[in-house]
Amino acid sequence: MSRIRALVLTGFGLNCDIETAYALKKAGARAERIHLNHLIDGVNRLKDFQIFVIGGGFSWGDDHGAGVILAMRLKHRLQDDILNFVQAGGLVLGICNGFQVIVNLGLLPGFEPHQLRRDVAIIGNDCGNFRDQWVRLGGNPASPCILTRGIDTIELPVRHGEGKFYAETGVLERLVSSEQVILRYTTTDGRPAAGEFPDNPNGSLGDIAGICDPTGRIAGLMPHPEAFNHCTNHPDWTYRKEVLRRQGKSLPEEGDGIKMFRNLVDYFA
Repeated sequence: MSRIRALVLTGFGLNCDIETAYALKKAGARAERIHLNHLIDGVNRLKDFQIFVIGGGFSWGDDHGAGVILAMRLKHRLQDDILNFVQAGGLVLGICNGFQVIVNLGLLPGFEPHQLRRDVAIIGNDCGNFRDQWVRLGGNPASPCILTRGIDTIELPVRHGEGKFYAETGVLERLVSSEQVILRYTTTDGRPAAGEFPDNPNGSLGDIAGICDPTGRIAGLMPHPEAFNHCTNHPDWTYRKEVLRRQGKSLPEEGDGIKMFRNLVDYFA
């Protein structure tokens, strides 16, 4: 059994916990789905884990804004535990609703260590509706982010109604200069999306799809890596399989999203 323990948060509308735990297990972690109340009541302790993931879903039905209520619950009941977990070297990942949560919590962008301060926001899509589509993403090789190490480009699905990354100009400039932007939306041929729909599905400023803190140990992104855990998750998998067959090759069974989770596990290995 793996010595790397990953806590995947569940409860109150989070609904991607099974896929996220599965992806972490495929990456070599000992993943456990833990209800929020069990953390608050002390049944489980965050300090007993190395990786903490808040996955996608609609916590509290996105009432009062996506991720707001869960963020406040974490802040007022588990703030010290979370900050101590980070200070001790733990990894934190927020995916989609989880990204919205840790932004509202103030854990990202984390300009000041061991503080919770909200500097950025994730707001309603410019298109005005929910988007469920696959996007192409470009990685940032200069970023300190552990999650995206070795990832130049990747395709992942997005599923959100509030996914537009927004911040004041000074904050955006600081994120860029400190290499904290980890993923950007691109066109299918790898060029910057330049805010154009649907390559940029939500109107995110700077085409930003994900960021990290200055240490690279806290990361958040709107696309879902756990939803690309097998080759057949991709809508073009049959076409890709045939192209490779004609080249005398076979389609890898593992989905590209597992690479991100393996980066987290390998950090401790």
